Amino acid sequence: MAWNGGCGSNRPTPPLSPANSAENPGVRFVDRAREAGLNYRWRIPGPRPLTILQTMGWGCAFLDYDNDGSLDILLVGPKLALYRGDGHGHFTEVTHPAGLDNLQGRFMGCAVGDYDNDGYSDLYISAYHGGLLFHNENGKRFRDATRQAGIKPLSWGSSAAFGDIDNDGKLDLYIGNYVRFGPDTPQLCDNSSCSPFYYSAEKGVLYRNLGNGRFQDVTRQWGADKVTGKVLGMTFADYDGSGRQSLVIANDGVPGDLLKNLGGKFTNIGPSSGVAYNGNGSTQAGMGIDWGDYDDDGRLDLVITNFENEPKPIYHNEGGDIFQDRSPVLGVARKTTVYLAFGVKWLDMDNSGRLALMIANGHVIDNIASHEKDRTYRQLPQLFRNEGGARFTEISAASGPGLQRPVVGRGLAIGDYDNDGRIDALMVDADGAPLLLHNETAPAGHWLLLRLEGVESNRDGYGALVRVTAGGRTQTRLCHADGSYMSSSDRRVHIGLGAAATVQSLTVRWPSGHTDTYKDVPADRILRLREGDAQIR
Repeated sequence: MAWNGGCGSNRPTPPLSPANSAENPGVRFVDRAREAGLNYRWRIPGPRPLTILQTMGWGCAFLDYDNDGSLDILLVGPKLALYRGDGHGHFTEVTHPAGLDNLQGRFMGCAVGDYDNDGYSDLYISAYHGGLLFHNENGKRFRDATRQAGIKPLSWGSSAAFGDIDNDGKLDLYIGNYVRFGPDTPQLCDNSSCSPFYYSAEKGVLYRNLGNGRFQDVTRQWGADKVTGKVLGMTFADYDGSGRQSLVIANDGVPGDLLKNLGGKFTNIGPSSGVAYNGNGSTQAGMGIDWGDYDDDGRLDLVITNFENEPKPIYHNEGGDIFQDRSPVLGVARKTTVYLAFGVKWLDMDNSGRLALMIANGHVIDNIASHEKDRTYRQLPQLFRNEGGARFTEISAASGPGLQRPVVGRGLAIGDYDNDGRIDALMVDADGAPLLLHNETAPAGHWLLLRLEGVESNRDGYGALVRVTAGGRTQTRLCHADGSYMSSSDRRVHIGLGAAATVQSLTVRWPSGHTDTYKDVPADRILRLREGDAQIR
């Protein structure tokens, strides 16, 4: 199929400068939260020192709830806050007209997905002793559909994710469950929050979408009960080229899980695949998680964040259901060990065509400085540039003022909120104001931003794999909004093209198995790709 037109910003972007270095990376993130209109602040309720319930923080989301082509923002906390974006960098709070105010609960995280394929993004909000499913009423407001859908409250809901496990074109839902915590369990240990080792594991729940607004708990039927528990992060992907969406789960202090989708059933291959443990063969405090093909070999790789004194593993997909932790040789392990990390995302920050890595750091012990003099509660975020897939260089200190504010980092989402072709970030400071990190990198490479629209597949296109050949290189990118930590990102697929002003070949392999291919696509555009349609809109 040939390219037949397009819409969007069409803003010309100069090619990436090869002169950029670690000392002068050309990358610049600036916190624009206040001037953008995000008048929000997280305040941890209750006394200090903090218990484990108080320390876990919250999530956030970039989403387009009203389908106007501009990203909106959802902040999850003791009170939900929804901000409508104008596509030019300003946001207006619409929590009340959207029906998300005056809600009761200890909310934690969020998942975004169009579960009834009506063209509008719905929400799941996880909670301690709760959880709510909201149906999007034509971009006007959200209706509580929890009871109608058959979704039951969890003891401690953490991250959640939408994904089509059976390729029937309807998004299913997995909700993570953390630990058993309450008045009869330990509250503080040595005048600080207790380790998760003090608490019994809870396990997540898998809901299959039956249509007509109903979900069915198929956890046991699908073998999703054969997991470790203590879930903090998860993400769906077809990592093995099977055409089916598998699920990888980051667990806190116990082995991780990789639920390989066999078609109608999952089998847990976490230990045999290598992702259950870190590169030293030890369990880790798995928190944030994300898929991305960092070395452009056509296979999706995995990053997981964890506790301080634990190197953050980057699991390279070797094929054949085998993953190898390459974080030490990539230069990431040594630079991340001292930090306590939560939110994490792969992103192409400078449109170079290489996936960089952003991490939200922050301790869980608010009085850690009184226990260990070289540790701090607030910590700096980290940014790593991808050096050709062979190693990563930390460029945090040289990447603008937005990354110089210490935070109690938790949720992290990415997305292009002003549609200029450069990926921005939204970060939770669990004891402060949000960071809206505007990407002001200059120069940056050419780009495409693709909004997929499934027909036989789920309408969001979640799980689709996009392969782009431009400038003599081929990239593979996953269409997804899940991953990170209790957060949801821009579902549009962003592709950096470096100096290439034209894409020679763009192929979308949809979850249904259908494949669409487009030739000679001009760069620097926001495009809509509809499954089975020769037109790019």
